[in-house]
Amino acid sequence: MLTKLVTTAASILIATSAFAVDQGNVVKSYELKDGSTVYVFKDGKMAMENKVGQVVPMKEGHMMEAKDGQKIMMKGNEIWRLDSALHRDHRGN
Repeated sequence: MLTKLVTTAASILIATSAFAVDQGNVVKSYELKDGSTVYVFKDGKMAMENKVGQVVPMKEGHMMEAKDGQKIMMKGNEIWRLDSALHRDHRGN
């Protein structure tokens, strides 16, 4: 019984540590014509924030246009990662 409890606790700790390391790996952002911002993470996946600062879902493959006219295709939908990166200071992390 104790062995199962220790194994479960260790698994949870490892999973939580992996999640914590992955947060906030934004390497680039693009401001879109509609006022939204698309953030690109180190692994190439993306997430979007609307013009009022809310993290919003976007379908993978959706074509967007940056303010400079550059076309950007959505890859991934990492809303949880972006929410964590943008609001890290508000949660005491």
